Amino acid sequence: MVNYNHPPKSSIYFDGSLYQKMSEDLQLAGFSKRTVHGYLRAVRQLSDWAKTRPDRISERQLRQYFLYLKNEKLFAYGSIRVAFSGIKFFYTRTCKRNWETLATMKLQRAKTLPEVLTIDQVHAIIDACRVERIALFYWTTYSLGLRLEEARNLEVGDIDGERMMVHIHRGKGAKDRYVPLPAETLNWLRRHWVTHRHPRFLFPAEGRDHKQSATSNTPIQTSTVQKAIGKIAGQLKFQKKVSTHTLRHSYATHLLEAGVSLKVIQQYLGHSSLQTTLIYLHLTETAETQARDAIERIFRRP
Repeated sequence: MVNYNHPPKSSIYFDGSLYQKMSEDLQLAGFSKRTVHGYLRAVRQLSDWAKTRPDRISERQLRQYFLYLKNEKLFAYGSIRVAFSGIKFFYTRTCKRNWETLATMKLQRAKTLPEVLTIDQVHAIIDACRVERIALFYWTTYSLGLRLEEARNLEVGDIDGERMMVHIHRGKGAKDRYVPLPAETLNWLRRHWVTHRHPRFLFPAEGRDHKQSATSNTPIQTSTVQKAIGKIAGQLKFQKKVSTHTLRHSYATHLLEAGVSLKVIQQYLGHSSLQTTLIYLHLTETAETQARDAIERIFRRP
């Protein structure tokens, strides 16, 4: 997994001026730190595979590399998409090549529905946490419908206790949004903040003593929260693949089941398109029940 707190390492094949130029090109193009790191790593891995500098790789080698990822490494859609996007950026912006492969290659995404937890299962995960800051992190992520990076980077100034809103201004695509702040979440965040009193982060990284430090320059580590939730779900014997992002899917589904409109949920999640939010229609028990009732009513003979 990519460590987004530190830039990916260069290699003997991808270093120096080329590495620096691509990094600068990505930043000037407005990509997030997470995307910059992922794209740089994709080109480094291509160079390591070909055992040559990326500006010396041929189009035939590039084709063979993508076939290698697909047929031998069995990369999932998301992993291949990151590799393709990073490599395409390099050869269209940093080291320009007019290659047909990059223009015509299509990625087929499997149409799978995300896993969703019940409300009781979410509470079970929170209750099973042995460390309070981890439990609060999961609860905050769930109750605000946040992406992992949005939750990690929450700052003290983002919380508006008077309006009971949270300002998300480091969201995907650099888009700002406001989400409602439940009173339970606000009270828990306040109680926990006094245990570390960090002037910036609500969830600062641990110091050497394994306690949250008021002097830490970074938020909680991605690996810390990702590993813990998978372990807890396994201990609870959930027959689902659970990650931190599952809490966001669950938030949207539970709101929809409670009667909140799709348009409002789209706004809270920060989706650019309503089409993205529509996936939650397929995950709600309420929608299924209503559909069945309607079918019985419509097709009942008098």
